[in-house]
Amino acid sequence: MRDNGIRRAAVFSTSAWGGYSGCTQYQEDIARARAAVGPEAPHLVKLRQYFDHPLLVQMFAESISDAASTLPEDLRDEARLVFTAHSIPLRAASRCGPDLYSRQVAYSSGLVASAAGHPDFDQVWQSRSGPPSVLWLEPDVSDHLAALGAAGTKAVIVCPIGFVADHIEVVWDLDNELREQADAAGIALARATTPNAQRRFAKLAVDLLDEVRLGEEPARVVGPEPVPGYGFSIDGSVCTPDCVSSARPTAESR
Repeated sequence: MRDNGIRRAAVFSTSAWGGYSGCTQYQEDIARARAAVGPEAPHLVKLRQYFDHPLLVQMFAESISDAASTLPEDLRDEARLVFTAHSIPLRAASRCGPDLYSRQVAYSSGLVASAAGHPDFDQVWQSRSGPPSVLWLEPDVSDHLAALGAAGTKAVIVCPIGFVADHIEVVWDLDNELREQADAAGIALARATTPNAQRRFAKLAVDLLDEVRLGEEPARVVGPEPVPGYGFSIDGSVCTPDCVSSARPTAESR
């Protein structure tokens, strides 16, 4: 980019969330990349978090309805809606504000559930790693499915709200391991898809770019008790004083 004469570029992250792994680590990578390129490196503008963008809410809500239609007709009305996102260690949960990541995920889940016509839902986590002695966000989706089965639940719709594509963690953890568990427990399981390559997901990225390029008002779905949204930064600077980064660049940010 430097050698091609590009002086300013937008950075669209495929994580919609705040928190260290969902946002700050990308800012650190931006600062590290610019430092490696040198003083002529292009300015990199990271676009904001988009967990409450109308198009994201719309895509997930429609995918829930589509998933529900695959369940046996007599079980659709009683299916339990379960949202799942990638778990994180508890020690990282408040690095960018009190429980910011989990609050954003729960807020987005509420927006999607409402748009999909589900007054009740559960929020769980998946894909934890590392030694058992390190505490992560819980409950795990597998443990939660076991609890639902023990309570007599016969059908579950799982929505991987924390992911924007059906990559290996979604496909393996949910479509293989969780489905095997559901089949063994006699639970009908329907898995909602993620945005993947929908044109609306590309449009979402353009919307975020136009907020910066044209000064357009951010598109947000406002629900009960909104949670903070950050993410916009220039050249890897942190975008809120609450963000605890291993490196704190001093470039302009907002």
